[in-house]
Amino acid sequence: MRNLNKKVAIIGGARIPFTKSFGHYSRVSNSDLLTAALNALVKKYGLEGKKIDEVVLGTLFHYPNAWNWAREIVQSTALDPHTPALFHARACGTSLDSVNTIALKIAIGQIESGIAGGSDTNSDMPLSLNRTLAQKLAKLQQAKTMNEKVKGLLRISPFQFFNLQVPDVREPRTKLNMGEHTELTVKKWGITREEQDELAYQSHIRAEKAYQDGFYNDLVFPFKGLIKDSIVRPNTTFEKLAKLKPAFDKSTSGSLTAGNSSAFTDGATSVFLTSEDYARRNNLEIESYYIDGQSAAFDYVGGEDLLLAPTVAVSELLKRNDLSLQDFDFYEIHEAFTGQLLATLKAWESNEFAKDVLARDMALGRIDRGKLNTRGGSVAIGHPFAATGTRILAGASKILKENGGGRCLISICTGGGMGTVAIIEA
Repeated sequence: MRNLNKKVAIIGGARIPFTKSFGHYSRVSNSDLLTAALNALVKKYGLEGKKIDEVVLGTLFHYPNAWNWAREIVQSTALDPHTPALFHARACGTSLDSVNTIALKIAIGQIESGIAGGSDTNSDMPLSLNRTLAQKLAKLQQAKTMNEKVKGLLRISPFQFFNLQVPDVREPRTKLNMGEHTELTVKKWGITREEQDELAYQSHIRAEKAYQDGFYNDLVFPFKGLIKDSIVRPNTTFEKLAKLKPAFDKSTSGSLTAGNSSAFTDGATSVFLTSEDYARRNNLEIESYYIDGQSAAFDYVGGEDLLLAPTVAVSELLKRNDLSLQDFDFYEIHEAFTGQLLATLKAWESNEFAKDVLARDMALGRIDRGKLNTRGGSVAIGHPFAATGTRILAGASKILKENGGGRCLISICTGGGMGTVAIIEA
């Protein structure tokens, strides 16, 4: 395979407003959400009728008959229908990993243009039959005679149809959801409720200020009557957050609440990447460059923290690029829970963790909190699982552009005990 080692340009992104699940987008399909985000990107960059070399899209939950989901999305947009598409999934890191897939293909010279994106909604969940009922129905469908069909029907109890299986965010191997796992993490790392609430407050204040400053004007496009993310709470206070009850560990020792945890969210995002030659030929302004990416996994079943795998991914990424944790102008770290983010920072500051887990002699060290999630984080903006990666990347790219250059570290924890991280520069 040839490797031309081309630079990967990030042109920019587009998305629809994020909103709490079971609300404004309740009657909107997951496919319609992502189609809207892609069409916003197409319009923003004048891609109507143009063939893109590759589109990589993902979601956590989609209907079984949508086996060619990514391709169907592309065919619903204004792109040239000859544009190929690939379905991709890595839990909450799905769309950032989709960016990495596009970037690798551009870097080696396989393609010159690509779109990465993701979408998720808890309001359009595919339900499935329990396995026993599904097998009985499959056998019934294969019945050839009326007698066989009647016998098959008699074997099925009507009550079995009420035992539908709803997709869940619990880890199948531990039976704990992410919040329950994170409660274990914050207790282990000594993260206080006050620290978590303070970071949540900051997330809302910074997101609202970014909207007031017009930062999201060319990133978030109106959809179904919404013009901005509806989860952002500009009037929240530290005192209001402190009054909320624990959401997972409901005892007096529980510290994760609805206020310092990302909400169930519906939304979709997309990002446009190209080679430098493609951007030049098509008069596209380059916002930043995708430099490198890395993934890692933790043995959370064996007792490691479910959402701290990005600590290892970042360490490996820094080694490969000969960088320190302090060599960045901005840090975009996904706030699945503010407690998980704070534990990540604490792990990087620990010499013991560095030696035992990162195979380093010394801790990665502290970061400047003033450079962290400067335009708000997932607690305020929302977290449609597969959409978060490209939401963060598009925002980080624009931050670098407005800053006149710099380097940003992106880190996303995911279900299944994984982490996906990246470096971008401008």
